[in-house]
Amino acid sequence: MSITWILVANASAAYLYANYGPKKGLQKLKEFRHDASREKRVDLVSDRPGHNRNNGNGRGSYLPATDPKQHEAQNFACRLARELEHGRTANSYHRLILVVSAPFIGLINNNLGSHVRNLVSDTFEKDYTRTSERNLARRLETCIYL
Repeated sequence: MSITWILVANASAAYLYANYGPKKGLQKLKEFRHDASREKRVDLVSDRPGHNRNNGNGRGSYLPATDPKQHEAQNFACRLARELEHGRTANSYHRLILVVSAPFIGLINNNLGSHVRNLVSDTFEKDYTRTSERNLARRLETCIYL
């Protein structure tokens, strides 16, 4: 029996589903929330950017090396990739389907190890995090027998 995991995610929420075979449907395994990704940029940094003095009359301010929202999305992608790696090492699944929003799919792919990446059979660049299980099952009929 082949177990398939389906990760449905965007930068602030993710759901992990499992399918245990034909006619078994989807079962929600876990739900992940990352509220920091929904915060405003100014709420993610501790203080205002510092200032520097130039020679002459000009002034400037330092910009952070990375965007705070991008940093939070990266943290969430790492967390999800660790969960998928843990499931792989525990032999919890044999096939993986990724249904991830377009900008977030790149972060997920960059954080997946090669062993997990080899288990990915299908990828959908869609944000179905607010879709019901019934509609999600309808969308996945082309790649899995539910």
